[in-house]
Amino acid sequence: MTTSNCCHASESARAPDIAVIGAGSAGFAAAIRAAELGARVALIGHGTLGGTCVNIGCVPSKTLIRAAEALHGGRAAARFAGIDGATRLRDWSALATQKDALVASLRQAKYTDVLKAHERISYRQGRARIVGTGLTVGDETMAPVRIVIATGAAPSRPAIAGLETVPWLDSTGALALRRLPASLLVVGGGFVGCELGQMFARAGVAVTIVCRSRLMPQAEPEIGAALADYLRAEGIDVRCGAAYEAVEGDTAGVALTLRTADGRPDAVRAERLLVAAGRRPNTAGLGLAEAGIATDARGAIHVDDRLRTTRPGIYAAGDVTGRDMFVYMAAYGGKIAAENALNGDSRCYDNAAMPEVVFTDPQIATVGLTEAAARAKGFNVETSLIGLDQVPRALAARDTRGLVKLVAERRSGRLLGAHMLAPEAGDSIQTATLAIKQGMTASDLAETVFPYLTTVEALKLAALGFTKDVAALSCCAG
Repeated sequence: MTTSNCCHASESARAPDIAVIGAGSAGFAAAIRAAELGARVALIGHGTLGGTCVNIGCVPSKTLIRAAEALHGGRAAARFAGIDGATRLRDWSALATQKDALVASLRQAKYTDVLKAHERISYRQGRARIVGTGLTVGDETMAPVRIVIATGAAPSRPAIAGLETVPWLDSTGALALRRLPASLLVVGGGFVGCELGQMFARAGVAVTIVCRSRLMPQAEPEIGAALADYLRAEGIDVRCGAAYEAVEGDTAGVALTLRTADGRPDAVRAERLLVAAGRRPNTAGLGLAEAGIATDARGAIHVDDRLRTTRPGIYAAGDVTGRDMFVYMAAYGGKIAAENALNGDSRCYDNAAMPEVVFTDPQIATVGLTEAAARAKGFNVETSLIGLDQVPRALAARDTRGLVKLVAERRSGRLLGAHMLAPEAGDSIQTATLAIKQGMTASDLAETVFPYLTTVEALKLAALGFTKDVAALSCCAG
């Protein structure tokens, strides 16, 4: 992309009907939908085209995670009698090169080439700032009728004394490594810390994960506790409930001093430090305060259920709003913001049946309310919890790591939440997503026919668990 109008100059010469600030998933979804509705669109990007997911997030991380799973799979083959398995990492830099090639090809196919297919979208490269009734991009000023802000988010930095004095990695830097360190300290027990910590451990790095509360604090506690056990079984040092005091570096690496949950001083040393402590919205320099656009303490833009900001005519979607930081929700929000900006605020943003997936092994997949969240909302709930040792597919695979927990309203039986820790749980959770979206009950799910010897059958067994002892059932006996 060039530094000025690079696509469809005849369109860009006219004032746009709508400007979309941000050229990631939310921005592209908004721009494409606006173009489909007949609008002239100015799409403004700063940095690499395509945003987080394709460049430094989902795509590079998941291909490396899958490679690490292949390494682990060979080593774990001995769970089957008569099989000896062995795998080794020959060249991490070759994997990194392959990953970079995939990123480049998807960026070209799904972003650069997509722009060429939409004549109503004019792309500008540069920093945007909202000024008066319009905005500026470099030396250019434009006055679009509507604006959608979709500038995404970036890794945040926690307040740890000394952090500014030592070299540390965020997720972007970790995924860009061409050489593996001998040891890695991961600060943060959320999805990034767990995913990348397990990935590097399987590649042969000695990994320690430290977190302030517990692993996956937003998930059901049973899932976080089980995942911690599985990671420890793979040799990862997991330390929960730690208070970070200070970090310092020397020629050998970094050292983090902390206090344990019972108040004892402790220290962790490693060659490299990965800070995975959440993400912060990219709102600096946009001129939001001057434009009357409200943000929270983290800089996230306040929006209502139509994705309207506090400034009429300006909308926001995706990670910049500080919620539902998943690429598919960013794209969903971008599309709604564009439709509302152009068609009279007719659509509501709905995340009630939003699936979430954490690409650890086993995967965490959830949709709907946790038990605690349901109780906090005033529901009288009941739950069903089964281990994967009750699931024939897991028994046949000789891998019973995991569990399924369902949350339902006690009186009506309506499903409120489904939570899985299982191999490829991200695929299975979509069944629960549809069940919750359609208002199904646990009985509805239990009476649905599921294919035998599949992981998704665990949802049926958990639904049966509300009224039956699943261990007392024969195979396929519903």
